[in-house]
Amino acid sequence: MAEKIMTLGDVVGKVLGEGHGDAVRAMVERMVQLVMELEVGKLAGAGLHERTDERRNHRNGYRDRAWDTRVGTLDLRIPRLRSGSYMPSFLEPRRRSEQALLSVIQEAYVHGVSTRKVEDLVQALGVESLSKSEVSRVCEGLDEEVAAFRDRPLDKAYPYLWLDATVEKVREGKRVVSSAVVVAYGVNDEGYREVLGLEVGAAESHEAWVAFLRGLVARGLHGTQLVISDAHAGLQRAIAEVLTGATWQRCTVHFMRNVLSRVGKHQQGMVGAAVRTIFSQPDKEAARAQLRRTSDKLARAFPEVSRLLDEGEEDILAYMAFPQAHWRKIRSTNPLERLNREIGRRCSVVGIFPNRQALTRLVGMVLAEQSDEW
Repeated sequence: MAEKIMTLGDVVGKVLGEGHGDAVRAMVERMVQLVMELEVGKLAGAGLHERTDERRNHRNGYRDRAWDTRVGTLDLRIPRLRSGSYMPSFLEPRRRSEQALLSVIQEAYVHGVSTRKVEDLVQALGVESLSKSEVSRVCEGLDEEVAAFRDRPLDKAYPYLWLDATVEKVREGKRVVSSAVVVAYGVNDEGYREVLGLEVGAAESHEAWVAFLRGLVARGLHGTQLVISDAHAGLQRAIAEVLTGATWQRCTVHFMRNVLSRVGKHQQGMVGAAVRTIFSQPDKEAARAQLRRTSDKLARAFPEVSRLLDEGEEDILAYMAFPQAHWRKIRSTNPLERLNREIGRRCSVVGIFPNRQALTRLVGMVLAEQSDEW
């Protein structure tokens, strides 16, 4: 009879069966720890305690995480980076935002607030049974990553800053309420895009915006020359109070929507084309002159549009004081709108979040993932 060839699984099973499980687990822990140290060293451009001119990042301690394997639960010490984040390549097959989405669905399911749609989705994700301890462990790891991302120091200058907010539904006790998701996006002095901040609050109020902006400044935000946002009154006041010395640019896309809302459907094409000629001018003086001509031309038939143009002249043309190569990107909140659409796409799967922390977790993971890709 041919001798059976033992696989690695057979060997491990035999060793475990003979009572050597602790030794095997210790060996695997040591091996995966070495893999993580090598991966982080490659990301940082230097090994542990190594001095080199090629260093791109620094370590920032460790975070503990349990990992369930066929040889038992391993206690991992995952290295942390001072800038950005690190997830071991072997640890999770899913993207972090997908892990966050799964954790939200799990939490909703465990707390009994899920719908049939959520239950079906849980099954589709391969989760047959859920325990509160398992959900808690998944959520804690993700919350730690989100906190590190939200609280990281902002050590570069950010000449351009975009601010915007979206609204999602959250359960509070027996009620479903709307919560504002406030996001800050910036371009640093090296030309790279970053998501700078995230906050989930009860409302998009002046006080909330002031607290959010002060939090960014406390983390090191500086060098901001232009802030792009919509014309939310509370946000405008907060920018003036906290980011003194920065110019405010009113989003031209939001401005056009506001203009066209004052015009009948059949006249919108003509009025929109006339107003857009203002933004196609080669310099600020030419744009000012074109704005006045357009305002005078529309004054009789569309006095509200003429008033908006006259009152908004400085705010809608602020971007023209900056390099012309940047104009297309800094005249509107479109870069942030794309992020908001991605947030909305992920959040629509959940529908109603079980609490604000779950909403922060999912949005934070989506934004951290996007920032890393940039």
